[in-house]
Amino acid sequence: MAEQRRKTTLDAGWVAARSGEVEFTGTQLTTTHPPTGPTSPWMEALVPGTVLGTLVKNKVVPDPFYGLQNEHIIDIADSGRDYYTFWFFTTFHCKLSSNEYCDLNFRGINYSADVYLNGHEIVLPKGMFRRHSLDVTDMLHPDGTNLLAVLVHPPDHPGRIPPEGGQGGDHEIGKDVATQYVEGWDWMAPIRDRNTGIWDEVSISVTGPVKIIDPHLVSTFSDDYKTAYLHTTTELENRSALTAECSLNVQVTAEIEDSICLVEHLKTQNLSIPAKSRVQYTFPEAVFSKPNLWWPNGMGKQSLYNVIISIDVKGFGESDSWAHHFGFRKIESHIDDATGGRLFKVNGEPIFIRGGNWILSDGLLRLSEKRYNTDIKFHADMNFNMIRCWGGGLAERPEFYHYCDFYGLLVWQEFWITGDVDGRGDPVSNPNGPLDHDLFLFCARDTVKLLRNHPSLALWVGGNEQIPPEDINTALKTDFRLHPYFESVGENKPVGDLSPTLTDPSQYLDGTRIYIQGSMWDGFADGKGNFTDGPYEIQNPEDFFKDYFYNYGFNPEVGSVGMPVAATIRATMPSEGWQIPLFKKLRDGYVEEVPNPIWEYHKYIPYSKPTKVHDQIQLYGAAIDLDDFCLKAQLVNYIQYRALLEGWTSRMWSKYTGVLIWKTQNPWTGLRGQFYDHLLDQTAGFYGCRCAAEPIHVQLNLDTYLIEVVNTTSAELSNVAIEASVWDLEGTRPYHTVHENLSLLPKKVAPIAEMKYPKSKNPKPVYFLLLKLYNMSDYSTISRNFYWLHLSGEDYKLLEPYREKKIPLEITSKVVMDKSSYNIQMHVTNKSKGPDSSSSTFEYSSTARLSVGFYGTDSRETLHGGVGIEQETDWFKRIHRCFAGKSDDLKVTEIKGSDVGVAFFLHFSVHTSKNHVYKEGEDTRILPVHYSDNYFSLVPGETMPINISFEVPQGVTPRVFLNGWNYDGGQIIYEIV
Repeated sequence: MAEQRRKTTLDAGWVAARSGEVEFTGTQLTTTHPPTGPTSPWMEALVPGTVLGTLVKNKVVPDPFYGLQNEHIIDIADSGRDYYTFWFFTTFHCKLSSNEYCDLNFRGINYSADVYLNGHEIVLPKGMFRRHSLDVTDMLHPDGTNLLAVLVHPPDHPGRIPPEGGQGGDHEIGKDVATQYVEGWDWMAPIRDRNTGIWDEVSISVTGPVKIIDPHLVSTFSDDYKTAYLHTTTELENRSALTAECSLNVQVTAEIEDSICLVEHLKTQNLSIPAKSRVQYTFPEAVFSKPNLWWPNGMGKQSLYNVIISIDVKGFGESDSWAHHFGFRKIESHIDDATGGRLFKVNGEPIFIRGGNWILSDGLLRLSEKRYNTDIKFHADMNFNMIRCWGGGLAERPEFYHYCDFYGLLVWQEFWITGDVDGRGDPVSNPNGPLDHDLFLFCARDTVKLLRNHPSLALWVGGNEQIPPEDINTALKTDFRLHPYFESVGENKPVGDLSPTLTDPSQYLDGTRIYIQGSMWDGFADGKGNFTDGPYEIQNPEDFFKDYFYNYGFNPEVGSVGMPVAATIRATMPSEGWQIPLFKKLRDGYVEEVPNPIWEYHKYIPYSKPTKVHDQIQLYGAAIDLDDFCLKAQLVNYIQYRALLEGWTSRMWSKYTGVLIWKTQNPWTGLRGQFYDHLLDQTAGFYGCRCAAEPIHVQLNLDTYLIEVVNTTSAELSNVAIEASVWDLEGTRPYHTVHENLSLLPKKVAPIAEMKYPKSKNPKPVYFLLLKLYNMSDYSTISRNFYWLHLSGEDYKLLEPYREKKIPLEITSKVVMDKSSYNIQMHVTNKSKGPDSSSSTFEYSSTARLSVGFYGTDSRETLHGGVGIEQETDWFKRIHRCFAGKSDDLKVTEIKGSDVGVAFFLHFSVHTSKNHVYKEGEDTRILPVHYSDNYFSLVPGETMPINISFEVPQGVTPRVFLNGWNYDGGQIIYEIV
């Protein structure tokens, strides 16, 4: 994130009050009658934040995300705008020395504001997505004590919510340059204040006579990326009455170890800046030999350099400085001839896009760096490589982009246009976008300057399922024209008469990223703007692999279910919301789910699709209560999203170039389309995605039953093998296949062989399949994938009595604590013993090269009543012995059991210990928790390493529980006594 010299963030000590309840003017509040504290009508304020966030914080209104309580909060359409017009007040200390200047900075206010500082008034212009930097040098008190009051006005057109709801309510919010989701959507309830407030960072910054403004950093390359060039342009403003004789410095450092940095480049330029003027300066390009490149998640390291620009003024010293993390990389994209989809390249390498759609982290704009860190790490943990910031939400904040840079998530950033609010919908909305087109363009350009130096930012898009009005779209195409170095042939050429091409790319507004006019144009969906994204409902898992499922190369939105765990339902709803849906049997044999009113309000999406998809929860038998329903929902979540990504990846480059799931999370306590809930607990779908999107992946094609290997990396794999083993509910292994001496080409999908068990004699109606891809040299696992499957026409009801199986487990754990942070390293072993290996028989056969992505030699397969497992677990035993060497630091927990079989669907959770005093019914979970894996299963004799990391609140000690299909009620694995 960019940092300015002597910047102080004003994020504490604010109070707020409804404007109608304050009897003083802004001048009086900041001179003679300042608030004395949070006494009526003043209350502690949430800044950055919104009016509604402040009201919730002070319990003036109920939590709108709990149950139906949002319905008890008055909507701005009924109250009028004055009701949500609020004063915000704080004090700050700033005392200037000679020839110093102070700016008061607002990074985002919704929607307009009157600012008062020590009795001086400044009226801010409208617009949610624009920065305000105010020179307040002459307004500061000589003693350094300063009083600041801000009167914030809601959007001009907050709109009204029709009784039936709808996408963006009555669409009036689209007349303003603001977030559109606030009038409600099919995944979101309305936000009653429409996000009115000082919603982003407030700061003061002190400089000398010359100020650095919005530097632009660009990298180009030669010699096949062996040489990099850093291009730098910045604006400089001399606010003094004298010509400033300056030395402008740029320094680039690389961190080689923790807190140890190496200076890669240092350059100083001398220049004169006339009095009271603003100039633009471009540095001579800096040359870097063999730079460390920035790569997306799964493709390499996210190497970041720290670029520091500073300016010294003769007779003053350092006047200002600016710092930003920067990644050397080149992003390109074009429409792929083979698929018709948009294909992205980073540093010359094609990237198969697997990612998700993002609205924002919190509907009340309670944004924080800590939450962003968790959000983006979760996406990286799912092995995603792109996040799409949807047009009805935010132009995301620098903190969001900082963590995308750090974790390697490419970002698709849209502007504030949606089809529902800007051209269609019910009632039909205004197709001409906001009323003030100049304001929209100003906000768009300012957003570019705010975000353009982040290596994760991959493309700009005009709108969601709609293009901006013609004049805005034309202006954006012009403003975002590419420097020739970044152009693709035939795409994104300049529109109309443009100024001559500038030689240095850092002199462009951006110049490095393509602009696409809408989310379904130019290589996305059908590329022509027709509604060819989706679907958004439950699907038969095998359908994702079928030729007809989706006909276009890159799907920007495809969605499905997202039920959280039962603990989240109990934490976010009263008891009447704990009722599971009614399952209504229809004449055609399909089931319609009828949810309770609270679930319906929270936008629950059912696990059935009458006439097309039988209820996927009922495949496991009738759900008896909330816990049973949510557990079975997790089984479906895992299968659904793993199949979605595996189906897309199965046709990497042959049919598809990418897919983005709608959506990864909810900005409130919603019940659809999410991999983790608003409380930050993951669903099993999170781990289904994590499995399916790993860079090198072994999978089962659920349509053809071919075993496939996906290699999305740039490296060839050789001397690898695949083991496929089937385990039945009796604990035997009726099928076992090993394919050895395989080589896997980079960027290819290789079909290996058919998994023949369903065609064998007397296959079991329900069975487990374990696929493992491993190195033959040391038996290290490259990819592991576990399925539970049923024969065609069958279901999973036989898994219900399997819950009574008592499978013995051994958990070896080591705990590392650092203040409030915990890291727990575990090895979980299924201690049940399989049949004797002496009964094994192998049939050897030779296989020829099967595809351009695969070539191999030996394959062996057995199909019989049961085999041993010693050979398959040798490497796990070796890993376990290595881990268990430090016995003094280890804790061993045993879960007794006498049955043999698969320990199915194991999942950990972390809670406050029994020593913590909490109210009855209180949610005891500690969230968020990062798991290396969860919702996993172990075959007999198998060991799985699991890493768990989390932070605990002050004064709280944790305990770790293990639950599973065979372990109802939970087992305590770790606890401080």
